[in-house]
Amino acid sequence: MGDWIRDKCVTLFVFTETIQTVSAFAGGGGSLDSRTNQVTGAPHNARYEALLNALQTISVQRDLHSLVRLLGEQLRPVVEFSYFDLLLYDPVTKEMTLFFPGKSPELPADMQFQDGPGFWVWENQKPLVCRFEELERKFPTYAESRRQENLKVYCAVPLTTFQRRIGILHFASSLAQIYDTEEVEFIQRVASQIAIAIDNAINFESSRQLEEKLAKERDHLRNLLEVTNAVLSKLDLEEMLAEIAERLTTIAACEYASVLLYDESNDELKWQAASEPPGRSLFPVGTAFPVGSSVLGAVLRTQSPKVLDFEEIRNSAKESQVGLRFVEEGIKAACFVPLISHGRALGILAVSHTQRNRISRDEVKLLMEIAGQVSTSIDNARAYREITILRDKLANEKLYLEEELLNEHNFKEIIGESAALRRVLAQVEMVATSDSTVLILGETGTGKELIARAIHNLSPRRARTLLKLNCAAMPSGLLESELFGYERGAFTGAVSQKMGRVELADKGTLFLDEVGDIPLELQPKLLRVLQEREFERVGGRTPIRVDVRLIVATNRDLEKMVSERLYRSDLYYRFNVFPIVMPPLRERPEDIPLLVRHFAKKYADRMDRRIESIPSETMQLLSRLPWPGNVRELENLIERAVILTQDSVLNVPFAELSTARENLEHRISESFRGDSVGTERDLILRTLRETHGVVAGPKGAAARLGMSRSTLFSRLQLLNISAKEVRNASRLVRMNVSLSSTPPLP
Repeated sequence: MGDWIRDKCVTLFVFTETIQTVSAFAGGGGSLDSRTNQVTGAPHNARYEALLNALQTISVQRDLHSLVRLLGEQLRPVVEFSYFDLLLYDPVTKEMTLFFPGKSPELPADMQFQDGPGFWVWENQKPLVCRFEELERKFPTYAESRRQENLKVYCAVPLTTFQRRIGILHFASSLAQIYDTEEVEFIQRVASQIAIAIDNAINFESSRQLEEKLAKERDHLRNLLEVTNAVLSKLDLEEMLAEIAERLTTIAACEYASVLLYDESNDELKWQAASEPPGRSLFPVGTAFPVGSSVLGAVLRTQSPKVLDFEEIRNSAKESQVGLRFVEEGIKAACFVPLISHGRALGILAVSHTQRNRISRDEVKLLMEIAGQVSTSIDNARAYREITILRDKLANEKLYLEEELLNEHNFKEIIGESAALRRVLAQVEMVATSDSTVLILGETGTGKELIARAIHNLSPRRARTLLKLNCAAMPSGLLESELFGYERGAFTGAVSQKMGRVELADKGTLFLDEVGDIPLELQPKLLRVLQEREFERVGGRTPIRVDVRLIVATNRDLEKMVSERLYRSDLYYRFNVFPIVMPPLRERPEDIPLLVRHFAKKYADRMDRRIESIPSETMQLLSRLPWPGNVRELENLIERAVILTQDSVLNVPFAELSTARENLEHRISESFRGDSVGTERDLILRTLRETHGVVAGPKGAAARLGMSRSTLFSRLQLLNISAKEVRNASRLVRMNVSLSSTPPLP
């Protein structure tokens, strides 16, 4: 910069000195200038005054074209010419550019600078004066181009400053004798001042262009910085894309800006974020477009930007939904820039204008650079989302497993050897290795969750988590967020994003208990998980794909609920791929002794008790009870028995089984009504025979029949069973206790 200022000062000094010299000549009385040997006198004063005015006029010009035009006007009183022009040297292209006041002459297309007399002047840095006859011999191509102008004399002088060569100044006249030695020296003096003025204009133009370039680069960098700040300040992908779209409308000075993301699995583009004029919308966020052979598809395939003018937009409206909407919204120009990361297409940035129909190359270049930053940010945001999901998933799985450890499973293993249970286990082995949905039916307490766990442990998904959710344990509003999770701000109190059980069970198994209690309005969302393998969080707009196996259970009659329109038939059919019916405990009485021993040991170990034996009479009684609560009820009873036992023999609280016995009595009564009286008599007599006539007590017939002593007496009287019949039924031994004197139950 210092050298440039020094050079300009030298130029300014020379230019000022020349003007002062010319002013001195113009101001008076004749004198001899030793530098030019030109004698000045009164006749020349007007000429120098005209030259001074010309130099003052051109010295303030900063535009080359304006300067050349003014030269043509200002130099006529100073120098005689029929025409003049300038050849200025461009150090960048290393070529000469012709500047002509007014309309430029038509030159031969194949004419080169080297073909003209100006090349000799440029090479030798000396003036050249000759007649046109000489030009025809030495420079025929140039002379031919001027033949129609009837020129006689040609004069060319170099335009040179102390710093550099500027170019060539051409004069030509139709007068025969005017450019003598004195005139040429004067023209050289004029040319030196013109060179300074042109040099100043060139420097000013270069400075102006440099300032414009720096301003553009500054704006360019500022825009990139704004985008960088926008993408760095947002970690959430949706928020980041919305911010980018908003910034683009300002940076690109457009009315519409959109971000579309490519879904490779479905080969479609989704309208992910948009910034649009108030009250206007091209497409709702989330709208999907098949890629196909559209303009958008071409941008993705070629990974190159595409600019459309109004005519192209109108043509695209015939074959594209996007083009049709653009025409409807009055868009005159649009630019689509691909989002590329590591050679892979992520989506498209789109900007659209309604007020202008042209998008410059500089704008496209800026959009390409912005797209590069956005692509990297999308990759980072997706990676961050995946890391966050995995982190949250691991944290939630840890909490879930901790809860599972705190709440021990009801079973360490499946207990039982009955034929009914073996049939169920055979079904478990058949379906476990598949990925099909399993519906487990059965009464409450039959062990449906245990069967679900067995299916998971035998499946290829056993390395992943088995998550469970009781659908009847929470209100419907909470059930949806528990199943599918929610986004931050989805409802009051949703201060952070939460993953649901469906998302947590990805690549694993989800067990839904009591699915008969899922409300109707929530069933379509669960059906979408089964059919499409995707869902959306509460308050979310982006589908989330999952790979989860579903095992469901219920104690309700889903088929009946479907017929009563209380349950969706399509969801029921999706559940009912492989139904497993759990047998109630009353249908597998042979398993009861095994279960009793298992539960007795389990709770005795937990309570540090010592249970060595269980009376056979107790086992027989327990095996004959109906157990409406099934295995769960049996387990609770044995737990209470262990608590009440003071010695090594299990003490079962029979008094607490009165309700169960009454249920059994009712069942027997119902089954023996009418024509079954004889069967009931036979049953009672057979039981009395087995108990050797003992009615009461833990070994008595009443206990075996699941009745109270008074109820059995009532049945004996009702069925007219006498004491004699009782004695005859026992046959082998006499009844050791009278029916009327049977002691009460302990």
